[in-house]
Amino acid sequence: MSDSPHSASNSIIVRLKLANKVGVLARVTSIISEMGGNIGAIDLVRPEVGSLVRDINIFTWNVEHGEEIVAALKSVPSVEFIHHFDRVFLAHLRGKIEVQSRIPLKTRDDLSIAYTPGVARVCMAIHENPSDAYRLTIKGNTVAVVTDGTAVLGLGDIGPAAGLPVMEGKAMLFKEFAGIDAWPICLDTKDTEEIIRIVKALAPGFGGINLEDISAPRCFEIERRLQAELDIPVFHDDQHGTAVVTTAALINALKLVGKKPEEVKVVVSGAGAAGTACAKMIAGLGVTNLIGCDRNGAMHRGRTDFKGDAKLWFANEMNPYQESGTLKGVIAGADVFIGVSAPNLLDGSDVQRMAKDPIVFAMANPDPEILPEEAHPHVAVMATGRSDYPNQINNVLCFPGIFRGALDCRATTISMEMQLAAAHAIAESIDRQHLAADYIIPSVFDAAIAPKIATAVQEAALRDGVARSDKGKERSGPPTGDSP
Repeated sequence: MSDSPHSASNSIIVRLKLANKVGVLARVTSIISEMGGNIGAIDLVRPEVGSLVRDINIFTWNVEHGEEIVAALKSVPSVEFIHHFDRVFLAHLRGKIEVQSRIPLKTRDDLSIAYTPGVARVCMAIHENPSDAYRLTIKGNTVAVVTDGTAVLGLGDIGPAAGLPVMEGKAMLFKEFAGIDAWPICLDTKDTEEIIRIVKALAPGFGGINLEDISAPRCFEIERRLQAELDIPVFHDDQHGTAVVTTAALINALKLVGKKPEEVKVVVSGAGAAGTACAKMIAGLGVTNLIGCDRNGAMHRGRTDFKGDAKLWFANEMNPYQESGTLKGVIAGADVFIGVSAPNLLDGSDVQRMAKDPIVFAMANPDPEILPEEAHPHVAVMATGRSDYPNQINNVLCFPGIFRGALDCRATTISMEMQLAAAHAIAESIDRQHLAADYIIPSVFDAAIAPKIATAVQEAALRDGVARSDKGKERSGPPTGDSP
């Protein structure tokens, strides 16, 4: 247990009534420290006669560790245990997002402008010119975050209601990093055709669709069909978000080791949504020697156990030398390993058999394909999907900026060129002179990243001919009538 890191995601607040005597608080803090808890803020809630009520913030290893500390504190002399809070659950009470009005609604005049009768003229303006919905409603700044709850985080098929906290979190990230109003849409169906029908029916109220936590291979078909049948951007973040950030990290890692994309051998572990998207985008950099591996080993034309087009693509379009065998076999001589699969697939001896200055991106969560501690003596660059190690491959780096750019130019889709532009924008946000083995990807809290991505995405959309406006400036002009 003690090998696990302390984290805000495993933290509690205990409320205690302490006798107002010398040494009581010290006794409490000593017990917490002796049990391995890290103490954060200690707040005075209120003074009472002969006692003080305090909240103590404690960072723990996991839920069980927190429960052990609580049990110990309940038996401290001169201390009354009142209750404790799990900080994560406390933050989620009544949800994490809300709707706010942008204009006042205090008088009859306000009501007549925002609602009836004034709103009728706006409705008719949009009826006569549907594109005005982007200018006169929230549509142009709104994304639907759609899930069926079948592939939530690493938890699997837990259902749409259980997936809602993740979708709320996604909406928060859209707002915080790109000023986009996103809303969670959790669908109680796993039927591919029904999901497509529902999203198409919802689309008029949104400027973009973000598909989230939908299991493979259904996610491929859902995305493909919606991209073909809607005229607004559709983005499956589990696929393309991961691919964009992974590609950005690879661009910088290759710079560091002095290798070119067309010269390297890349092994990808995982043929699901993320692995397939990563492989296709990396191929877009110029990588040709790429081998995809699933649980049965390298994918090549000689295998007959494939289900789905993704694995056929790995076998037919990649793996130019038709290498076969296990992951541990084909990784020999590889310059790059990218893992989006399962924990503990490799060890230090496997990395030692890679090419000189190997690059390892082990992104399985929470436990990577190889622990950084085991890989570090043998690698030039290491990245994971975890926040407690350097070089975290985190989708939040890209999707807010991608949608910001797509919405601002009213793009009809998010093309591969737009995604590659986003990857290059992320990579170029770190000056060559500042690149280091533990700094190939910028911080998710770098406020400059999303605007850079948005600009790059808009420019790519204009080149691709999928933009309906020039960097957010409407070409159609204002609606007719008495609107401004």
